[in-house]
Amino acid sequence: MKLAIIALVASAAAISTVAVAARPEKPSPLGPPPPAGTGLPSGQCIRAHDIRNHTIADRQTLLIDGGNKSTYRVTVGGACLGGAVSSDPIITREPPGSQIICKPIDMDLAISRSGFTTQCIVQSIVKMSPEEVAALPKKLKP
Repeated sequence: MKLAIIALVASAAAISTVAVAARPEKPSPLGPPPPAGTGLPSGQCIRAHDIRNHTIADRQTLLIDGGNKSTYRVTVGGACLGGAVSSDPIITREPPGSQIICKPIDMDLAISRSGFTTQCIVQSIVKMSPEEVAALPKKLKP
């Protein structure tokens, strides 16, 4: 009897795991992410202390308001933002010796959820055009 219950629980767990894995991921409203390593040209760099607001677009995309009517798309590796919501605080630390963020490696980014901090590996940063920002759904505008 115990063996039958254990087998039933194991098969139910396997079925739920397959169901979760088979669930299609929602496509980003922003389209495909920029190639890894994409950074900003020198005239579009962000000062870390100018970041005013942020929105989580999907599990790998953060949109930030960099001040001066500038919106940036930051793509992170893995699922760093999975389960996070836009009200979760983001933590940015200024790179040593510089306050300017131009390349992915310049951005030290983490997300704080329920008192736990998760470091994110920034893959790309691009400045969005005014047209791209205007096309964003209202809930995604930072």
